[in-house]
Amino acid sequence: MASEETIVLGGGCFWCTEAVFDRVRGVTDVESGYANGDTPRPSYEQVCTGRTGYVEVVKLIFDPEVITLREILEIFFVVHDPTTLNRQGNDVGTQYRSGIYTTDPSQAAVAEEVMAQLRREGTALVTELEPLRNYYPAEDYHQDYFLHHPEQGYCAFVVGPKVEKFRKTFARLVKPD
Repeated sequence: MASEETIVLGGGCFWCTEAVFDRVRGVTDVESGYANGDTPRPSYEQVCTGRTGYVEVVKLIFDPEVITLREILEIFFVVHDPTTLNRQGNDVGTQYRSGIYTTDPSQAAVAEEVMAQLRREGTALVTELEPLRNYYPAEDYHQDYFLHHPEQGYCAFVVGPKVEKFRKTFARLVKPD
């Protein structure tokens, strides 16, 4: 589809972020991966050391005629904590930092507007905003993790509640089953 756009978001563990955005109307593809680091083709184990510079991310392909980038970013800022540096809950390390990685300058402008609004409302953001570079997909076993392992402990107690928070807060943007 010619009108599709791509944006990459880091909001802690990619299992959580992927599970939420898989359910967003207008998001046509979600892929877990690693972005903005320095090691060529990093493995999960390498990224977890915190020494590669990579952040766990999701690459979203979306139809801006169905959902706007602003709406995607509003979801993003609700389903993770953009005020904790290099941490989401018990997940700690630079690979869990909050970040927006843009694929064109117009996306950066929208992100700056959304972030400025949150700051005016009193949110102390630590979210980085950078152009996307050095993106690599995560290993196959990370893709659709919540879908395949909903009863696994982390999924049941961390991912599931984030998905429910999205469903309740953004009911109008939930994909039909």
